[in-house]
Amino acid sequence: MVTGGGSGLGEATARELARLGAKVTVLDLNMTNAERVAAEIGGVAVHCNVSDADSMTQAIQTAAAAHGPARILMQIAGIGTAKRVVGKDGKAAPLDEFAKVINVNLIGTYNAARLFAEACAQLDPMEDGARGVMVFTASVAAFDGQVGQQAYSASKAGVVGMTLPMARDLAQHGIRVCTIAPGLFKTPLLASLPEPIQQSLAASIPFPARLGKPSEFAELACHIVHNDHLNGEVIRLDGALRMAPR
Repeated sequence: MVTGGGSGLGEATARELARLGAKVTVLDLNMTNAERVAAEIGGVAVHCNVSDADSMTQAIQTAAAAHGPARILMQIAGIGTAKRVVGKDGKAAPLDEFAKVINVNLIGTYNAARLFAEACAQLDPMEDGARGVMVFTASVAAFDGQVGQQAYSASKAGVVGMTLPMARDLAQHGIRVCTIAPGLFKTPLLASLPEPIQQSLAASIPFPARLGKPSEFAELACHIVHNDHLNGEVIRLDGALRMAPR
C-alpha cells in the first residue's frame, strides 16, 4: 500500500515496488493520478484520506480484497505550507492552517500506521516472526526547518519522534517501522519552479549538487523492506544538505 502514490515520491515508490514484483495498491486523494499509476503498474487505485479513520479502514479492506492482506505500508502522503508566525501585516498566522498540516502529516501518518498495524498483526508470521513493515516520510525540515516552516517542520519532527517508540511497540507483532527524511527532490512541485530557482536549490546540496531523483527515494524505501535489520531508524536522504534559515 502506497499513500500519496499518484505522484512524486509516492508514484516512484509504487512503480519500484511493482517492478520488484509486489502487488501495489495506490492510495491518493487525486483519483485521476492514482488510476493512471495503478493502470500502468497493474495495481489498484483507491481514493483515500489518510487522516480520516473510515477512509483509511476502507482503503485497507479494498487492498486486501484485491491483492490479499498487505504486509507493506509506504506512508508518503503529505502536504506543506510556509507561513511566518507574524506576517508582514503584523497579524499572527492562522491557527487552522497550522492544524491542517499537523492533521495530514502527523496525525495522518499515525492513523494510517495504527490501522495497517491492526490488520498486519493478525497475519501469520513469516521468517523470523516478521509480519510486515512500514516506511514513513519525514523531511530534513524536521531537523533544520527554514523560516515559515513551523507547521511543516513540527509535523515531520513528530513523525521522526514517533518512529522508534512505534518500532518498539510493534516489535511484539513482528512489524518493523522506519522513516526516510528526504532533502530537495525533483517532485512535480519543485519541477514546476523556474529553472534558475531549481539550479539555485541544487547548488545548495554538497554532493551530488543536484535535486534528488524520486527513483532514489523509491530505491531506499524498497531496500528498507528487504533489509530485516533496519528498524526504528530515521534515514536522511539529502546529499549532505543542511538547510539554511531561508
